[in-house]
Amino acid sequence: MPMDLRVGDVVETKKNHPCGGNTFEVLRVGMDFRIRCTTCDKQLWIERPKLEKRVRKVSRTESDNTSGSIDK
Repeated sequence: MPMDLRVGDVVETKKNHPCGGNTFEVLRVGMDFRIRCTTCDKQLWIERPKLEKRVRKVSRTESDNTSGSIDK
C-alpha cells in the first residue's frame, strides 16, 4: 500500500540533497512526486518507490484537518 503523502507535507529523507539539506516540501503527488528542497528551493521530480524508500519522517501542515470535524 502506498504511503499517504499529500501536497504541503514536509518530508525528512535519509539521504541529503547536494546542498546539504534533507527536508523537502511535497508540491505534487501521483506516480511521481514533485518536491522542493527547503534549504535551496531546488525543485525535482522523483518516482514514488524511490521517495517512499528514502523517507525518514513526514510532517503534516497545521492547516491540514485530518479529523474531518468542523470547529465552530
